[in-house]
Amino acid sequence: MIDFIGPVAAWCAAIIEAIGVAIITLVALYALFNAGARLLKKEEKGSVFQELRQLLGHGILLGLEFLMAADIIYTVAVELTLETIGVLSIVVLIRTFLSFTLEVEMYGRWPWQDRKG
Repeated sequence: MIDFIGPVAAWCAAIIEAIGVAIITLVALYALFNAGARLLKKEEKGSVFQELRQLLGHGILLGLEFLMAADIIYTVAVELTLETIGVLSIVVLIRTFLSFTLEVEMYGRWPWQDRKG
């Protein structure tokens, strides 16, 4: 059974990782094309830039979640050693920090703060 789980988990992790990369790429392309079209329509540059940043931030946050899930699946199901757990912990901490700072950048507050406040 374990001989079966490892390869399946590795494939699942690779697929989820590819989804994360695709999300970031597609959202970035959409945001750029959307901003370009709005600028061609002579919309106000400040609002176009703000929406571009919002879209990019959302895409990066969602993509990071998929990439983190792929790392966790791969580490736990395929290559479970103390070294890989340590590396995974560092990667998760860095990605969590990035997610939090993106949240502050996009909304001006920490994720745990009240949205009204």
